[in-house]
Amino acid sequence: MTFEAQDELARFRSMALAEGIPQDEVERWIATARPCAKLESRSDGPVAGRLGGPLMLPADAPDPWCGLAATVDLAALPEEATDLPLPTDGQLLLFAIPDPQLMGCQSLGSALYIPAGTPVEERQVDLDPAPCDGEDYGEFPEGRLRLETDLSLPFHSTVHDPGPPPVTMRFPGDHLTVDQCRAWGDMFMEWADESQGLFSPGLRIGGYAQDEYQDEDPAVMAGWEAARAESKGDLPASEADIRPENWVCLAQWSHAIEGLEMSFFSWSIARQDLAAGRFDRVYATMTWNP
Repeated sequence: MTFEAQDELARFRSMALAEGIPQDEVERWIATARPCAKLESRSDGPVAGRLGGPLMLPADAPDPWCGLAATVDLAALPEEATDLPLPTDGQLLLFAIPDPQLMGCQSLGSALYIPAGTPVEERQVDLDPAPCDGEDYGEFPEGRLRLETDLSLPFHSTVHDPGPPPVTMRFPGDHLTVDQCRAWGDMFMEWADESQGLFSPGLRIGGYAQDEYQDEDPAVMAGWEAARAESKGDLPASEADIRPENWVCLAQWSHAIEGLEMSFFSWSIARQDLAAGRFDRVYATMTWNP
């Protein structure tokens, strides 16, 4: 863990203890922290990808069905930057269609992994990168992404550890008093409000996704949607025994699209599928509070 991450955890610990939250409850929450890579356009770190830009694909790759949101250079990510079983090199392309009318109906994007050394060429695809619900939203942002390492704590009150054995934790715990629960809620909202502006525009790779509901993990919710899509034949089946609690945030997009500023967009995948390189199993979701 970096010194910056230790300082951040210390700040969260001080904030919670100052609100009267018992230390054991604070430590239980901090123990859920996950490392993540923060890729920002406004950073001094090494270049690790880009938002938008030219679409570079292998000659035999099919045309994407939605717009290119970002390309990530996986070789630029230090191994300890996340706890995800990512490939150590190659390019990860993330595609999106942030359409509010499609929320909860289908995956709102996809991902494509291109191994290192694969010949690619620029592809012109006749796609409108704006959402297709009839509203005049802005275009996808563009620009280089530079790397910073960070630490992510859950933005939601239910945290799953798939184990074994599987464990589900609720925050705050049932043993807290009414006043302590109220203090926890105040502290949680204050911390979440501060953290929402940590990166813009850009990507967070790994860690926890956030949304405005702050109850269930958005990646787990994506897992439930993906299970329904798989049962209908809309998502390829996994070769592993997958439960929604196995799903994690692959990336969250801070897009700053005009008209959708209050939306949260993320790509999720089951850890087992990610370890197996099943990027065709990525499921993209979005929440929006206009």
